[in-house]
Amino acid sequence: MSFRAPVVTACTLLACLLLAGTRPDAQRSGLFHGSANDPGIQYMSAPLDNPVDRLNRQLEAGTATLTFEGRSGYLRSTLDALGLPIESQMLVFSRGSLQARQITEDNPRAIFFRDDVQLGWVRGGDVIEVATQDARVGIVYYTLEQTKSAAPRFERGTLCLGCHMAGDTGGVPGLLMFSTSEPGRPFGAAEFMTQTTPAARRFGGWFVTGRSVPVAHMGNTAAALAGVRGPIDTTRGLYDPDGFVMHTSDIAALMTFAHQVHAVNALVRAAWEGRAADPAAHPGASPERAKVLAPVLAAVAADVVDSLLFIDEAPLDGKVVGSSGFAEHFASLGPKDGKGRSLRELDLTTRLMRYPCSYLIYSPMFDGLPSAMKDLVYQRLWEVLSGAERDPRYTKALSLADRQAVVEILRDTMRDLPAYFRPVTR
Repeated sequence: MSFRAPVVTACTLLACLLLAGTRPDAQRSGLFHGSANDPGIQYMSAPLDNPVDRLNRQLEAGTATLTFEGRSGYLRSTLDALGLPIESQMLVFSRGSLQARQITEDNPRAIFFRDDVQLGWVRGGDVIEVATQDARVGIVYYTLEQTKSAAPRFERGTLCLGCHMAGDTGGVPGLLMFSTSEPGRPFGAAEFMTQTTPAARRFGGWFVTGRSVPVAHMGNTAAALAGVRGPIDTTRGLYDPDGFVMHTSDIAALMTFAHQVHAVNALVRAAWEGRAADPAAHPGASPERAKVLAPVLAAVAADVVDSLLFIDEAPLDGKVVGSSGFAEHFASLGPKDGKGRSLRELDLTTRLMRYPCSYLIYSPMFDGLPSAMKDLVYQRLWEVLSGAERDPRYTKALSLADRQAVVEILRDTMRDLPAYFRPVTR
């Protein structure tokens, strides 16, 4: 790849490579091997349009402001400005981060998210870190200096790519979530975590709160919780709360984010592959190029559909109930079909979602897929939802009732759904 990021220190780069190597359950389509400078992608030079870029423009125009508050710094006003719900807060005390030296059990890193923005904050850290979906180029990273300023601005970052553009992300700029058996050791014994990770291997190095958390997991291995059995519904008393905006690390938020990481990375990969294969961006390319790329693009589209439909999702072993109000807030966002159903309704008994199709089908990354790639995704999506796909991986994961409900919801809520999505009968 010809794209060059700023120099990363040898020790940091080594840690990133160890942390983000190719995972055993990598997508069937492999990794993106093209260039971020491809004429169809232009990751560092293409115009941007994303929530952080728009906020920067508002800050420059004086139509938005950020307020620095004590040990929180710009956290609270940034959450408000970007529309990030505080109920989404997740707390991680494993030290796998750009600001690892500040992260401990007594000072966990707080992560907040919505569909297209993720924010990381460490009390005492140098910066607030933000990743956001940009429909044109994929995930873009920004930092905001945690020093009081008359004119705070988000700066685009590339250092993050040392970890966030590797095997675990499909070779494109993406999202990461790890479970570790050695939370106190920077970048130690980490496993990339998605919706397919068995429950018993999830959340190592994270606080996990909820009123009911029957699933076995690796979370809450902090010294302050030694000897505590069963779920905890708050993190009060586990660390100095000054600067934090919530006292939860909600199990429902953690599970939802594990899915989001999986699906967003698949969507970014699909967008990059589609743009790199676009003949309009590559005049003079050999006519044989399209034939060679066709099976790769089909496999990438299949990976997107698998992630959206929760194929190979690790099952839960009992009812999960959070403690922050995340599930209720998340479900309220819609959109809803004519029967009042939504792809945001959480199930949290045997699986994450009540209707097994991801809400990220409404996201900027899905909307921004190149038209040829979006056509492939829709074709594969219909192949599975219609019942034409008879592979046991799909027939066991999706009942007829599931497929019927998902298609009905999509027909009512998707503005560009192809007309061949008809009521499912088999």
